[in-house]
Amino acid sequence: MLIAIFGDIHGNIEALRVAYEAAITHRVEKIYHLGDLGGYAPFVNEVVDFLIEHKIEGIQGNYDEAVANNREHCGCKYENPFQAEMATLSFEWTKQHATQKSKDYMKGLPFDISFSCHNLTITLFHATPLKNNLYWYQERPDKFFRQMAMWADAKVMIYGHTHIPYRKDIDNKVFINAGSVGKPKDGNPGACVALVDITPDAIRTELLRLPYDVEKMAGAIIKSGLPKYFAEKLRSGE
Repeated sequence: MLIAIFGDIHGNIEALRVAYEAAITHRVEKIYHLGDLGGYAPFVNEVVDFLIEHKIEGIQGNYDEAVANNREHCGCKYENPFQAEMATLSFEWTKQHATQKSKDYMKGLPFDISFSCHNLTITLFHATPLKNNLYWYQERPDKFFRQMAMWADAKVMIYGHTHIPYRKDIDNKVFINAGSVGKPKDGNPGACVALVDITPDAIRTELLRLPYDVEKMAGAIIKSGLPKYFAEKLRSGE
């Protein structure tokens, strides 16, 4: 079974369209998204409409939960006061511009999705099986991976939130961070799509990096009234 995973789209409809076309080209059997549909770019409603139109199932990210329930904070991590200020502006913009339809969709997303394939359990969640805003970087100690595997109780765990893709295998468990379609943070501005091929003999992972019209999206960010900062970050993949 070949599946495509779209992590952290964050209002980037241009990247989402390219990601979808790549998934179709690869003839995947199923597409899932990992939540965080708005923020930092202006097309949260278009992203939701696209996912509904193309029947792409997915889960709720911390951003989705916070926007849908009008929280005061998105649950994001900040490295300095300026970053916190920018993130607050993005969050408030998204809450103000997301339609009720979009908020209802985000509110109705499940925390996780599990399914069986070839007698293996595959579980998808946004950040960790316990919290949707905990950052699970590849550098975390193996002990942390083992703890998360115990909670998830699955052979394959697929998640996002950090916007940095990786795969790690520990104790015959497979951990896949699908990266970010719309806001990569690993220095590569290309949209990231995780292809996961599950067979009786192996679990194969390919992390695609896809070029798209970054300048078009950067211009839309600036035109929307969102801080220019987000356009600059999009261009640099940071």
